[in-house]
Amino acid sequence: MDSPLPEPVVDLEAEKTASRRIPWPIVILGAVALLLLGMVWFGHEILEGDAAAIDRAIILAMRVPGHPEQPLGPHWLPSAVRDMTALGSTTVLTLVVFVTASFLALRRRWRSSLLVLAATTLGALAVTVVKALIARSRPDLVGRLMEEASHSFPSGHAANSAIVYLTVATLLFPVVRGWRMRGFVLGVAMLLVGLIGASRVYLGVHWPSDVLAGWAFGSIWALLWWGVELRLFRRKR
Repeated sequence: MDSPLPEPVVDLEAEKTASRRIPWPIVILGAVALLLLGMVWFGHEILEGDAAAIDRAIILAMRVPGHPEQPLGPHWLPSAVRDMTALGSTTVLTLVVFVTASFLALRRRWRSSLLVLAATTLGALAVTVVKALIARSRPDLVGRLMEEASHSFPSGHAANSAIVYLTVATLLFPVVRGWRMRGFVLGVAMLLVGLIGASRVYLGVHWPSDVLAGWAFGSIWALLWWGVELRLFRRKR
């Protein structure tokens, strides 16, 4: 009589480890951004375009009343905000991606290195395509504190910074050990993404809904690629 086949052994510790790697803050960030974006869209539909007043009100709230060309805050703040928005520029984000991919390659984490390159490159291309399809004009309500030539929706700085910083943070989880360190890395990434997006509205180069759309897209994109990395991790285990 044939002996029964042995039951497969389930590595409970591996499953627990994988579950602890879920970046719930990014899940929450993406959900909140989608909710806010949905509210803005709903307002536009209800007021037949007049809901753009929501966008206008937020931008004007960052300017001196009666002087839309003059931003709120001390004289040094616009320069500081321009420095912050530069952290979401193509040059800086490309440098961050190159350094991160090189670091992972030197650690012989070839899979993670390739995932960083693929996620950020394809994400940037997707944002460019969406911009071309929507072709929304940039705000002309206030004086812009810097010049931009591309279309407005979604915010490329908000979307690409979310794609790069959040993707890099999650793909560094196998290298960064301990929930405190992972939480710190993820928190810094989320802080950068938030400040970069807010800077675009303060500078008058994006509508708030552009930034919300960028945050939502970038967060979901980072989650998708984190899911790819997690699936590969489980397969390897």
